[in-house]
Amino acid sequence: MDDEASPSDHVDLALPSVSRRRFLHAAGALGAMAGLPRIGAGDTMPAMPDFLRSRTNTPSPAVAGRVDLRIEKTPFGVAGRRGIATSINGTVPGPLLRFREGETATIHVTNRLKEDTSIHWHGLLVPNAMDGVPGINFPGIRPGQTFVYEFPLRQYGTYWYHSHSGFQEQLGHFGPLIIDPVEPEPFQYDREYVVMLSDWTFEDPLKILDNLKKNSTYYNYQRRTVGDFFRDVERAGVRATIADRLAWGKMRMSPIDIADVTGSTYTYLLNGLPAAENWTGLFRPGERVRLRFINAGAGSYFDVRIPGLEMTLVQASGQHVQPVAIDEFRIEIAQTYDVIVQPTEDRAYTIFAESMDRSGYTRGTLAPRAGMSAPIPARRPRPTLTMLDMGMTMGMGGHGGMAMPGMDTGDPSKQVAPVAAPVPTGHDMAGHDTAPSVMASAVAPGTFAGRLRDGTVIRTTDLRSPGTIPEPVMHSGDTHGAASAGTAMETRSRLHEPGAGLGEDGWRVLVYTDLKRLTPAPMFGPPAREVELHLTGNMERYMWSINGIKFSDVTDPIRLKHGERIRLTIVNDSMMAHPMHLHGVFMELENGHGAECPLIHTINVKPAERVSLLVTPVDPGPWAFHCHVLFHMDLGMFRVFHVSEPDGPLTTGEGDDV
Repeated sequence: MDDEASPSDHVDLALPSVSRRRFLHAAGALGAMAGLPRIGAGDTMPAMPDFLRSRTNTPSPAVAGRVDLRIEKTPFGVAGRRGIATSINGTVPGPLLRFREGETATIHVTNRLKEDTSIHWHGLLVPNAMDGVPGINFPGIRPGQTFVYEFPLRQYGTYWYHSHSGFQEQLGHFGPLIIDPVEPEPFQYDREYVVMLSDWTFEDPLKILDNLKKNSTYYNYQRRTVGDFFRDVERAGVRATIADRLAWGKMRMSPIDIADVTGSTYTYLLNGLPAAENWTGLFRPGERVRLRFINAGAGSYFDVRIPGLEMTLVQASGQHVQPVAIDEFRIEIAQTYDVIVQPTEDRAYTIFAESMDRSGYTRGTLAPRAGMSAPIPARRPRPTLTMLDMGMTMGMGGHGGMAMPGMDTGDPSKQVAPVAAPVPTGHDMAGHDTAPSVMASAVAPGTFAGRLRDGTVIRTTDLRSPGTIPEPVMHSGDTHGAASAGTAMETRSRLHEPGAGLGEDGWRVLVYTDLKRLTPAPMFGPPAREVELHLTGNMERYMWSINGIKFSDVTDPIRLKHGERIRLTIVNDSMMAHPMHLHGVFMELENGHGAECPLIHTINVKPAERVSLLVTPVDPGPWAFHCHVLFHMDLGMFRVFHVSEPDGPLTTGEGDDV
């Protein structure tokens, strides 16, 4: 093979077998569908196709057969340093699994570790026993054992798979998964590449967690300086600057707490390679190239752009969306975005993925010939949070007399009603324990129906039209993680906002309100019940929970009836963004587009944000719901939804009629 792309080449970039010596330098190089060996149904060993294989834009015929995966410890190297990874078939990321919609996947997973392991198929609709969450729907895979995952493929799109055991995901236990559609794609492209982003550390994840528990800012070296103070004075004035510093100090919080773990210990990887090793995908000028982005980070969001190229978003969470032309997007942990680019010049382009807190980056290259590279963009200053991220609005003070945006007190239809019963509040952001106490907040319109022991609020009737954006809601007093006792905060929709550090460059940045389902949902009825959950935490003590209660202290699941339609409202009462994932079902994000609301499997919830999603659970059994920041999930930002059998009774397990 030469170093130029031929005109008929499409995808299937899979590198030849990776030598042990090369693996020590970067075991996970994954290209177009790969960079690592590809495994499709029917293969028992990694396939070894040509570096570029000709392929049409028609889905390949369905195949059936067995896939073998082994989980093991493997030497792994990054930037001259060596460590040990938890690998899949000896590579990081693991091999690409590629199937076709409608076939049945049969995957044998053998555990060669000295500890239990598992695989969760992120975003896939599988039978409950195949979901791969130890302690929830299966016991895990013991050392030396082989577990057979077998499930029908009921969807198309770009997904990924990863461990749900301990911190194995941080150690390299993840890989990409693609399901080709039965029907032709609604867009054209000539070749495609998987672009899998991740964060690697040579530190033991348990040590990282210990450091964060002792000092939540342990990895944050981007502190505000005297120079920052004088720049703020020049921009906002002395009085406003001092007031801002005093406010943050009173709450014992920092406006630069964007990420828990930063580039001080993380090396950011693209297809298993650091920026210096420059993963490269080839193209011929004028071709349409599909890039399947997957964020497999354990704790890192990435801001992605390709200077000089417009991107057209065509899929989100593996599902088709109406095309959106963008220059940059923020990809939350566990999300997948598919974009199409069309480079017309005979030159290289940089795929630039910058960590959200600007503490580091990774990059790859699109080029017409191997060995080419393009400039790395100038680094941007690290973003800072504002009082708006804490739910503070201008003129807010203590408990009363506050004019809140979106709360028209002259219109009874827009009034908000108080919660009808006490709700445990957990810990506020200042580090004061506040549980259990009375939640003196307001809630969205609806009839209060009940409350579970873990603080989950259930409402019925009088719910707003499906697909619409939730109204702002004010919380006063000691709420689920409010900034501090005696203050007030407002949670509201922020779907139209690009996020901290974005939107100031004049570039078109993807926002959630851009997403529309390709074709309207054929059935889009209203929900019968609303389930409201609050994301809570204590930054100073590094504690994470839902409704102020960590998962280990929860005794009962949140029970849903098979086939019922619910509105899942998620309220972020913390100062950090949380990528929330619900297993076993697609969520319809209520972003103002009615029946065109997009299907997603993971939702980023910004600080002080209130989002709502419509869910119609069908597959019975217990399903995990959790933050995909690995350390947040481990510390307790986790719940279980239990879906009843068809025609089964709806009970809470607590004797409450909700």
